[in-house]
Amino acid sequence: MRTNTITIGVSEAKARWSELVRRVGKGESFIITKRGKPKGMLVGPEEDESQRLIETTKKARTPSKGCRLNGLKIKDLLEEGRR
Repeated sequence: MRTNTITIGVSEAKARWSELVRRVGKGESFIITKRGKPKGMLVGPEEDESQRLIETTKKARTPSKGCRLNGLKIKDLLEEGRR
């Protein structure tokens, strides 16, 4: 559920970043401009995409126990790299 897209300059976006992120979370979107030319957009994820990102983040943060690479433990590879 997106509302109207708001245009904002890069300097102002930088100064108000936290506010913009909060507003994006509520459904707003922004076009970021530099010298009046569009350079990017700040938009929130769609609902199904948001859930996928949450699940992917959880998986990435969960350490793999006993994960092996061609019979080697990741722990052993890390220790080898520290020598």
